[in-house]
Amino acid sequence: MTRASGRAPSPPLPRRSRGRALVAAFGAFGVFGVAGVALGEVPAVAAGGTRGHDVSSHQRTVDWRAARAKGARFVYVKASESTSYRNPYFRGQYDGARKAGLVRGAYHFALPDRSSGAAQAGYFVRSGGGWRADGWTLPPALDIEGNPYNGKRRCYGLSPARMVGWIGSFSDEVERLTGRRPVIYTTARWWNACTGRSTAFADDHALWVARYGTRSAGKLPAGWSRWTFWQYDDRGGLPGDQNLFAGSMEGLRAFARGR
Repeated sequence: MTRASGRAPSPPLPRRSRGRALVAAFGAFGVFGVAGVALGEVPAVAAGGTRGHDVSSHQRTVDWRAARAKGARFVYVKASESTSYRNPYFRGQYDGARKAGLVRGAYHFALPDRSSGAAQAGYFVRSGGGWRADGWTLPPALDIEGNPYNGKRRCYGLSPARMVGWIGSFSDEVERLTGRRPVIYTTARWWNACTGRSTAFADDHALWVARYGTRSAGKLPAGWSRWTFWQYDDRGGLPGDQNLFAGSMEGLRAFARGR
C-alpha cells in the first residue's frame, strides 16, 4: 500500500513502479489452507480468481455498489497506523462495503520503530481490526513493508531478529484479541532483507503479496510457496489498489469463516 496517513508532518511518499503486463492465465484454482495458488499458477486478471481491492483515507467516500458492479467481491480497508492514526473514513468504508455485498476486512500499517508489536496490535483491534466467523469478515491484516517516512531506514532500524520478534508480538496479540492470526501483506524484497529471510510465519499466516507485473510474478517472500491474496497493481478499474484472491467466491467466504 505504501501510503501516508494524511498527517501534516509526514513527507510525501514514493510511488511504486507499475507493471502493465500480467502473466498469462491457465486453469482453475482454489484455496488450500492458508496457502493459495502455487508458483507457476499465477492468473491474469481477466482469467479467474476473485477480484477485490484495498482502500484507505485517500479514497474517502467510495461508491461501493459501483465497485461491486465492476467486479469487486472483497476489500481490505485501512484502519490504523502505528498507535497514533485512525483512518477517519474507516467506519463508512467498512460498513458501506458490507452493505454492498462485499466481504471486507481491516488492515494496519506497521511502523515498527514507533512502538511494540503488541501495542500496535491492540490499537489496531480497537480501531476496527476485529474478526468474527460470519463469512463476511476477512482476518485482520498486517501491512509490513518499507519505511515510507525514511528511505534510509527501510527496515526501521531493526535487525532481522528484532523485526521477526516485532511481527511475532503483533501476531500473538491479534490472535489473543480476535482468535485469528493476521494475514501478512509484504513484498519479497523487503521481507527477505528485513527479516533475514525468516520462514517463521509461513505455516500459519496467509500471505498477501505485493508484486506488480510479470518480472516479479515468480517471487514470494521466504517461507511461502503460495499466496492467498495478490496485489498486482495500484491503479485499475476498482478504487485503490487492485487485488486477487486465490480461489472462488465460495472459497473466499470459507477463508473468511476460518476454514
